[in-house]
Amino acid sequence: MTHREAHRVDRIGWLRAAVLGANDGLVSTASLVVGVAAAAASHGSILIAGVAGLVAGAMSMAAGEYVSVSSQSDTERADLAREASELSGQPEAELRELAGIYVARGVAPDLAAEVARQMTAHDALGAHARDELGISEITTARPIQAAVTSALTFSAGAALPLIVAALAPMAGLAIWVAGSALAGLAVLGALGAKAGGAPVGRSVVRVVFWGALAMAVTAGIGRLFGVAV
Repeated sequence: MTHREAHRVDRIGWLRAAVLGANDGLVSTASLVVGVAAAAASHGSILIAGVAGLVAGAMSMAAGEYVSVSSQSDTERADLAREASELSGQPEAELRELAGIYVARGVAPDLAAEVARQMTAHDALGAHARDELGISEITTARPIQAAVTSALTFSAGAALPLIVAALAPMAGLAIWVAGSALAGLAVLGALGAKAGGAPVGRSVVRVVFWGALAMAVTAGIGRLFGVAV
């Protein structure tokens, strides 16, 4: 009977981008709306500012993730090309290096040498990528996936404060937006912790604290200067 295991490490790439995007969209848009509301702006101005923040933020997140992860991908490709060249020019030295890696991890020297020979015969570059460079299918950089995920999740997170701002009365708009944003952050923190197998309470407290701080600072600036921030 085949023993199948479900690990969470293969979720790292998309989970990081999704959690970062949704949290950033929720916090930044809610803070923007609360700050503009604190400056005594009109309902229409608040909504325009919020929509502009959503669009600009989503594009910024997508561009930032794409550039960042593309840089990682470029580095990985360069390392793999260099490793392929070394395998072609110095196969024996690379074989000894791979065996040495296994010995350092606790494998007996004779067995490490045999494992290195077999791994090299099967897939030399793959073995060195995984065991020497730390590059695997799970950790490989995926720029487009990261960019799209960040943009979509940012927009999803930003939608909540915008919907609340559109429906809430002007008299208590900032309170409604801040309250719904904190509730949304708590849910996101719990979902992210569950998906990643991390402690739920710590994650919720962390995201709620920083979200509350961001909205408080922005509201203070809006009230202090009386202008849209």
